[in-house]
Amino acid sequence: MDKVLIRELRIETVIGIYEWEKQIHQSLLIDLDMAWDNRPAAASDDYQHALCYETVSNKLTALITEKPIELIETVAEMIAHCVMTEFNVPWVKVKVMKPGAVPTASAVGVEIERGHA
Repeated sequence: MDKVLIRELRIETVIGIYEWEKQIHQSLLIDLDMAWDNRPAAASDDYQHALCYETVSNKLTALITEKPIELIETVAEMIAHCVMTEFNVPWVKVKVMKPGAVPTASAVGVEIERGHA
């Protein structure tokens, strides 16, 4: 299976359940594995056949910063739904990490897979 990857996409947004978290921006780090047949793009060397990681990144940044969200689980589901519906990706693995959420851990997070490879 071919994949298009995005690693550690940093999104600054309002995220969290505590009142103090709702007053600040925090970083989320997003990793994506997206099933995509890369052969047409490789054979033609034509951008039109590629899954544009910049377009995906920009769309996800806009989506996640649109309004405050409480849970990273919600963020992961929003991302998976967006990637699959707006970019016609049949399978996606999404990892959302929240650095600094637990003082004794470098980051905490969730990982989900949606769709069929």
